[in-house]
Amino acid sequence: MSQRKETNRRVMLASRPKGAPTDDNFRLENGEIPEPGDGELLLRTVWLSLDPYMRGRMSDAPSYVEPYNVDEVLGAGTVAVVEQSRHRNYAVGDWVVSQSGWQDFALSNGEGLKKLSGPVLEHPSWALSLLGMTGFTAYMGLLAIGNPQPGETVAVAAATGAVGSVVGQIAKLKGCRVVGIAGGEEKCRYAKEELGFDECVDHHQDDFAEQLKQHCPKGIDVYFESVGGKVFNAVLPLMNTLGRIPVCGLIADYNENNAPEGKDHLPLFQSAILRKRLHVQGFIINQDFGNRFDEFFQQMSQWVAEDRFVFREDIVDGLEKAPQTFIGMLEGKNFGKVVVRVADDKPKGNE
Repeated sequence: MSQRKETNRRVMLASRPKGAPTDDNFRLENGEIPEPGDGELLLRTVWLSLDPYMRGRMSDAPSYVEPYNVDEVLGAGTVAVVEQSRHRNYAVGDWVVSQSGWQDFALSNGEGLKKLSGPVLEHPSWALSLLGMTGFTAYMGLLAIGNPQPGETVAVAAATGAVGSVVGQIAKLKGCRVVGIAGGEEKCRYAKEELGFDECVDHHQDDFAEQLKQHCPKGIDVYFESVGGKVFNAVLPLMNTLGRIPVCGLIADYNENNAPEGKDHLPLFQSAILRKRLHVQGFIINQDFGNRFDEFFQQMSQWVAEDRFVFREDIVDGLEKAPQTFIGMLEGKNFGKVVVRVADDKPKGNE
């Protein structure tokens, strides 16, 4: 086990963003390492997950979850190792999934922790992604809401991202034709050559909408939405009757303070829902499907053991780099699931 740090670095929300976050919205502080009391344990963060939904929590607008508080540590999913324990169910050296947030150390009373064991310890960071929240989001959104059938066309926004890359590969396992949408030639090439998508369209191209139409000659039966904006506007006319649209995010709009400029697309959307009898459902993974995590984990673990998935992480070293990495992620600069390696620890037997 590595040496214990003398201080607890913490990334605080310094102020609420107006539009896109900037460095001024974050503050890195050094504090004392807390001491666990009876029934508590001290967790040392090894992996920190950065996800687009965090931008919404930086705002104080009404939402499905409480916003982050200014001058407090930003919250986030983490993989951590037990540094000290005064809790009967946890021992020093145990690995857990926690909500420790953007900091080196955090106290826990054990509530909400998930111990890691078995094959996932070969890739502990996957407990935050392929075998964690992002994989769970992809699995339930596609299968429970999208309900893809063999031979149908599934379109996937942010196709090489943490969720989209998994959505597309599950859809291929279900016998579907998969068309990805991504930003840039490199990402589109990766989606086809590595992830196995049938096609991928670059939304940066001026003729993006026309290219998408050409690659979906039979229309779109399922569109997995996580982007919004111009991508959704190009997809909507291609949706087939009785099409399904699971909505897990709208990253194109997260930094907007006002209604988007230009044409109002709401009437077209409402008309399409009616005429084509579309099923459009937003979902919050833990609130809507939390009781089905074991089902997901069992199936995904089997697929992973069978080497059925390709998964790419965008790994950044150092807690101090989290703010800039988060800002870049919202701009689409990441390639794969974004995780920050806060410490170098590895589970015993996996060094």
